[in-house]
Amino acid sequence: MNAIQSTENSRHSLVYGPVKSWRFGRSLGIDPIGEVSSCSFNCVYCQLGQIQVHTTERQIFVPTSQIIEDLRRSLLPNKKIDVVTLSGSGEPTLALNLDEILAIAKQLTKLPTVVLTNSSLLGDRMVRDALQLADIVSVKLDAISSHQWQRINHPVGIINLPDILAGIAQFRGEYTGHLAIQTMVLSSWTTEMLEDYIQLLQRLSPDEIQLNIPSRPRALVRQLDTRGNNAVESGCGNLSQLKCISVNVLNALADAIYDATKIPVRCAPIALS
Repeated sequence: MNAIQSTENSRHSLVYGPVKSWRFGRSLGIDPIGEVSSCSFNCVYCQLGQIQVHTTERQIFVPTSQIIEDLRRSLLPNKKIDVVTLSGSGEPTLALNLDEILAIAKQLTKLPTVVLTNSSLLGDRMVRDALQLADIVSVKLDAISSHQWQRINHPVGIINLPDILAGIAQFRGEYTGHLAIQTMVLSSWTTEMLEDYIQLLQRLSPDEIQLNIPSRPRALVRQLDTRGNNAVESGCGNLSQLKCISVNVLNALADAIYDATKIPVRCAPIALS
């Protein structure tokens, strides 16, 4: 009997929420990674805390059948859900069954599907093909200088920023759904940083820009509830609050980006995912 079978009766659900999202409304989360956090990044602001497995190797972390089972249990008539979001305990594109999960989610829920990705695997044709099944893909781009990007995202050593940018550009050219670029703003930007960011956005032409701030506490010890915003609501310990720039500074940044690009910009309010 393998580990998955032996813990079948006591395992945590791979479907959680719905949670309130400033981007998507009431979001039902699907976790294709499972209880051990696994990601190609180890971002300084990650709500999951220190990533337990730092990897770029794609594999099946949890069987699609378990996700189907948990999803069916979660779809109750009294639950108001706007979207189904794949994120959870790490980088969802690491899951080799990503395409199966997206197809099942669309079939069972009849709701828009969203994938939040750190963009690290967009150079992989299989990943790009699987993401075609999603209605919305939000790709991470926290910096456009290699030094700043390394300092914020702490990627696996083989990943570099030029490859990230090339992957986003390639995906933009193929994807027929709604593409958003999500950027975590940790401090005020210089004029040069803003100009470089705007020039890149003009080349990539996303449908939407999402400016985020680390308003949710960062877990110091791995807690499964931090997949959603339950850790904030329940007041559990072992959390560290990161300093945020002011909403006024964030809004001014959004205005400047929109004025230059005419691409819709959405800003995170305080204390929402």
